[in-house]
Amino acid sequence: MMDCAGILSIKSVLEGGGPFGCVIVDENNNIIGNGQNMVSINNDPTAHAEVVAIRDACRRKGTFNLSGCKIYTSCEPCPMCLGAIYWARLETIYYSNTRNDAKKIGFDDEFIYGEFTCPIEKRKIPMIHCPNEMAVQGFSDWSTKEDKTEY
Repeated sequence: MMDCAGILSIKSVLEGGGPFGCVIVDENNNIIGNGQNMVSINNDPTAHAEVVAIRDACRRKGTFNLSGCKIYTSCEPCPMCLGAIYWARLETIYYSNTRNDAKKIGFDDEFIYGEFTCPIEKRKIPMIHCPNEMAVQGFSDWSTKEDKTEY
C-alpha cells in the first residue's frame, strides 16, 4: 500500500501538486480512498493528500467514521491532516518520509506544531474571544437535540 501512496506522490508532482500521496484501506485491505496533494491545483490550502483521501473514502463508504481503516501516506501527516485522521477515527497511520524530510524540501510544519503549545494570547495569529448569543443558542440547541448524529 505504501507503493500506492508513493506513486500518487509522484503523480502529484507531475501534475503540478506537492509531493504527497495517500491511500486508505478497509479491514480487508481494499483501497477505499486515495488522494494526492491538490493544494496548488485547486487553490485549496486544505487539499492535502490525506484530507483528499479521507474525503474520498468517506464518500465511497457513505459515512464520516472510518473506524477499522488504515491510512498509508507518503509523508508523516502535518498537524491539520493528523487532526483529520483522528476525527475520521482511522486505526493506524503508516508513513514513509518524516516531517524532517519534508522540512528539507521546503515543507516545514514546526511553526504550526509550536502554535499548539503556545498560550492563545501569544500566538502569531490573534485569537479574540467574542461571546455571541446566537452561537451560545446553537450549542444549547445541540445539547438538547434528541435526534442528533453524534460524532
